[in-house]
Amino acid sequence: MPIKIFIHGLESNNQGTKSLFFKDKFPDMVIPNFPGDLQARMEKLEDILAGKSGIRLVGSSFGGLMGALFALKYQSRIEKMVLLAPAIHKLGPEICRGKKISIPVFIYHGNADEIIPLEGVKSAAEKIFTNLSFHEVDDDHSLHKTFKGIDWDSLLRLC
Repeated sequence: MPIKIFIHGLESNNQGTKSLFFKDKFPDMVIPNFPGDLQARMEKLEDILAGKSGIRLVGSSFGGLMGALFALKYQSRIEKMVLLAPAIHKLGPEICRGKKISIPVFIYHGNADEIIPLEGVKSAAEKIFTNLSFHEVDDDHSLHKTFKGIDWDSLLRLC
């Protein structure tokens, strides 16, 4: 069954700006709160998405890292990922073990991001994702100027 899910960043929650935007624009979108460390967050994500397929996953910052980790394990269940300034530079070779993700992945990353290094993300993305659309935008880590202008209807339309 198709599903849309938003995974917030490390210091955010499901009441943050992006979460509230998605709640308003896509009332059927699953927008959980992810407290705890990476392991606890990943266990919760796996529980939420258990048995689901046709997943359209949006991950912001640390949530982008979570999305990539989930895709490394369950790629066949995901239709598309949209990652916003994702912390995928933390995916080391020991995690990926040469695995590639071939689903469509759209990354939006600000060139003025002072939290997640643009070049580290771009380099990691080019190694991991084989169907990548990388958008370097004139913006900061939170994508204040860019976020609402992204064509979310096209990106999250379920086929």
